[in-house]
Amino acid sequence: MTARDDIFELGKRVSQSIIGQNTMVERLIIGLLANGHLLVEGLPGLAKTRAIKSLAKNLDSELSRVQFTPDLLPADITGSEVYFSEGGKGEFKFQQGPIFANLILADEINRAPAKVQSALLEAMEERQVTVGGTSYPLPDLFMVMATQNPIEQEGTYPLPEAQLDRFLMHVEVGYPDETSEAAIMRLNRDEENAGQNKDKHADAPRLNPQAIFDARKEIGATAVSEPVEKYIVALVIATRYPDRYDKDLAKLLHVGASPRGVISLDKVSRSHAWLKGRDYVTPDDVKAVVNDVLRHRLILSYEAHASNTSADEVINRITELVAVS
Repeated sequence: MTARDDIFELGKRVSQSIIGQNTMVERLIIGLLANGHLLVEGLPGLAKTRAIKSLAKNLDSELSRVQFTPDLLPADITGSEVYFSEGGKGEFKFQQGPIFANLILADEINRAPAKVQSALLEAMEERQVTVGGTSYPLPDLFMVMATQNPIEQEGTYPLPEAQLDRFLMHVEVGYPDETSEAAIMRLNRDEENAGQNKDKHADAPRLNPQAIFDARKEIGATAVSEPVEKYIVALVIATRYPDRYDKDLAKLLHVGASPRGVISLDKVSRSHAWLKGRDYVTPDDVKAVVNDVLRHRLILSYEAHASNTSADEVINRITELVAVS
């Protein structure tokens, strides 16, 4: 089997247990392929936790789930130095925290204070943690999926812009449709009858992580033509200088996307094209992922908030105004 066949099989298995959330599953796979982190926002009960658990079950990897709370400490994530005494001699040894897994579920990330956020920030950006002046590298296969509740804000700490910018994508999860809802009910009933720990793919071999690394090599070779490159850059530049395109649009934006926006849009567009079976990127690939890549990188103006204009509406307007050269 090719790397693409392996990745398709992985996505298929995850989709069979996460009904009605095809976009979230696809974005999870893209996050793995593009070697980035995801911020997933949705109401409780929309299978956010189940999605990454299903991914870990079908991929030969280690999953750590961290429930973020106001009393969480950085050492609860990174690990700490513990004093050991043996034979009359004592020494400090580093005990790894949950961040050293391959897949990290940071549940309700905005409930943790700033010190915890800064510890996670280093792990996400530098792929290492520093404890007691010593840096420890994280696994080669490493992805953080952080979740947020969009409506319950009491007792939360808004994520700083610097940390938001480290997320490859901000994925919004909505309710499934009626057909999917009925299928979810039947799936839950079948799982209860079969036993909670019985998994449909329990006997199937888990995907070797090498398939992810092989896929990344192929994605790295995916062609991006000069016009598509200019289109990606133009979309991001339009968030910084919207007055070049539309005066009304300029009133809605306070701060645009950083250069990480260009880098992330390029990575995600190439991963999307590869998943669609192509070795080149089209403008449609860029349009398919631009909202997820840019929505958390924009700071809207007071006028936008006053008129209840969302970041998605601003991005949609930008894609209407920016043409492929």
